[in-house]
Amino acid sequence: MFKNSRIAIIGSGSWATALAKILLNNVQSINWYFRNPDNIDFFQKYSHNPNYLNDVFFDTERINFYTDINKICKQSDILIFVIPSAFLKNAVADIKVDISNKFVISAIKGIVPVDNLIVGKFLNKYFGVPFDSLGIIAGPCHAEEVALERLSYLTIACPDVKKARAFALLIESSFIRAHISDDIYGTEYASVLKNVIAIASGICHGLHYGDNFQAVLISNAIQEIKRFVDKVHPITRDIKGSSYLGDLLVTAYSQFSRNRMFGTMIGKGYTVRSAQLEMHMVAEGYYAVKCIKEINEEHNVNMPICDAVYNICYEGISPAIEIRLLTENLR
Repeated sequence: MFKNSRIAIIGSGSWATALAKILLNNVQSINWYFRNPDNIDFFQKYSHNPNYLNDVFFDTERINFYTDINKICKQSDILIFVIPSAFLKNAVADIKVDISNKFVISAIKGIVPVDNLIVGKFLNKYFGVPFDSLGIIAGPCHAEEVALERLSYLTIACPDVKKARAFALLIESSFIRAHISDDIYGTEYASVLKNVIAIASGICHGLHYGDNFQAVLISNAIQEIKRFVDKVHPITRDIKGSSYLGDLLVTAYSQFSRNRMFGTMIGKGYTVRSAQLEMHMVAEGYYAVKCIKEINEEHNVNMPICDAVYNICYEGISPAIEIRLLTENLR
């Protein structure tokens, strides 16, 4: 179905770079959007991304670089958005071409602020992309391990499972296994929530809570995620699958997790602002927890871990006090 499709990556961060590496295992060339033309000049000269995954080298003759977002959208059949959700709305504001006839994929694990929409819903609302032509890349897959070609598993979710399978074939390789799902809502929301939980895990680590408590935190967290996704989109799903529980585990525990790193800094006494400045990367969970808090005002799901992260990040409550209160609500 997508054998000869022109594929565009829109975004230039670490996960975008990892996806470029994955795709170029199976396709002849890709289109790639960078906002900053200087980064393209560097990339073409030194054959690697100047800011992310510097050890991954590319054959730049197989990459068509763009700085014009309308041009790349027009000249591509599959659009993969890999821009942090907090900046997505501004980044796509200039898109004037019709993308409703494209296969559009979100590789973004976040919620668009203010609108409080998961990316799939955002693309459907503002660009008219039918849900059957929307795909989600989910699952436990850190960009750094992809760069090292360590075996990783991804889930491609789309209501049209034929399209999901066709795209999965484009990314499978010796180090990538791809599975399919029709649960675009559950996989997206779970991807969002695991970032919030990872911040909680990091805060606890920064406060010197041990592995025993972390196990309790995460076992409660997967139940919290299940309560929420079952409320917002009640279908039959196996919450123990890799795109739900697996993604939560790797994000909460891994040394590569920027959300856990952000939380650890908060637990050690950094302010939110100082942690953001020192990281030089976006912790999606920081923005997501505010959106989830606002969304949950309608659904009223019991979410003590997310509430604790919100109180610490947005209400200025002491991490030590808030986590201590949280421990009374876990089982």
